Amino acid sequence: MKILLIGASGTIGRAVHTELAARHDVITAGRSSGDYRVDLTDLASVEALFAATGPLDAVIATTGSLHFGPLADFTPAQYAIGLNDKLMGQVNLVLAGQKVLNDGGSFTLTSGILSHDPIRYGSSASMVNAAIDGFVRGAAIELPRGLRINVVSPTVLSESLPSYGPYFRGFESVPAARVALAYSKSVEGAQTGQVYLVD
Repeated sequence: MKILLIGASGTIGRAVHTELAARHDVITAGRSSGDYRVDLTDLASVEALFAATGPLDAVIATTGSLHFGPLADFTPAQYAIGLNDKLMGQVNLVLAGQKVLNDGGSFTLTSGILSHDPIRYGSSASMVNAAIDGFVRGAAIELPRGLRINVVSPTVLSESLPSYGPYFRGFESVPAARVALAYSKSVEGAQTGQVYLVD
């Protein structure tokens, strides 16, 4: 398969690349690194990315920015960070990609455990992740030409504990390599409309 991986420089992205590159042609894209540059918040930039890559069999997104902070101090602009970047950025990939993916191709998006297991300071992440999960379920029944879409929803990564561990007390972490298996299941399997929980 020819696979486009957006966010390959991140912890999950690197693990997904390692998992899939041994048996597929994986090309990468990101805001500041990768084979191609893209701003997912700009639909025209996403469309230009697909024009540059040519035909694809799968698109994977392992990227997205969010703001964390106490609810009492949150502003609409801070909520907009996650809505515009992590949520609509991935939605933009599907809006543009559904027109150019090969028949039977797939999208694999990324949400996270906070959609259903919230933490303090994570209201934006809970909102955005739940919206991504809902979008995938809804989009799956409308995509044409046998296109599939799934989302991977991981818990906190073992590699991220030095930075995020204090926010996830009581959560069991998982290594990025284990999370990467869910992306393989989505891309190389046959399911659609699924939320793959990795916790």
